[in-house]
Amino acid sequence: MAQVLRIATPISALAGGLAVLLLGLAYGARAATPPPAKPPGDIPLASFSPKFAESAERQLVAARKKYQADTNVVTAAWELGKACFWRGEFAASDEERARLANEGIAVCRPLVISAPALPEGHYYLAMNLGQLARTKWLDALGIVKELERNLELADGMAPRLDYAGPARCLGQLYRDAPGWPISVGNRTKARKHLLRALELSPEFPENRLNLIETWIEWKEKKLLQPELDALAELLPKARKQFTGEEWAAYWDDWDRRWKEVQAQSAELLRKK
Repeated sequence: MAQVLRIATPISALAGGLAVLLLGLAYGARAATPPPAKPPGDIPLASFSPKFAESAERQLVAARKKYQADTNVVTAAWELGKACFWRGEFAASDEERARLANEGIAVCRPLVISAPALPEGHYYLAMNLGQLARTKWLDALGIVKELERNLELADGMAPRLDYAGPARCLGQLYRDAPGWPISVGNRTKARKHLLRALELSPEFPENRLNLIETWIEWKEKKLLQPELDALAELLPKARKQFTGEEWAAYWDDWDRRWKEVQAQSAELLRKK
């Protein structure tokens, strides 16, 4: 991965976009009940602290400058797509998020046509589609298949890209989506991809956190405690590996989520 943008892409934008999109699917399945004009306020969005927005903006400015210097350089193109996605995590409004996502999509869509064997093009197209979906309601219904297709392509080409990012994203897509015939949700596929992401990049805290959050959601008590123990052992090592400014926002997010899953797990494991 390029040194300019060495951060790993989180799933929050994709998950948040799917939450909007999937609620739209659910409302669309009940024609007698019109959807609200705006998504409900409890839609999960990015959990990154706004204090890291300035760093994301600097990365976006640098990526734009690099791309504008030569728009034919494929590395500069996908790095700009990545920077648009990351800056979108700190957008202050739907309008700003949509603008950034559309900028990333406008760079990545031509890239997957001109360089179809480049996994980063497919991956960051999918992530910007996820950002765009967060700003939509029923208009987002067509996005899920394009997301799935590009994640599958990236996964087939470079499974370890972004610390198993394609498998990680596919796992959450299949976990959070409604099942057939409404959408692509499938617990078997979700389990397969989430476990595969962990197998491919066990050193990356996000992969094990996602699995723990899934076991809590599914009330998989027998699987939960071993993962909690494994993450507790992993975190001190990971702090030495993922260091520097580019990881500060992630550690802020991971530490908060780690506290939350510990509390949720304790409550779940107490129940008979």
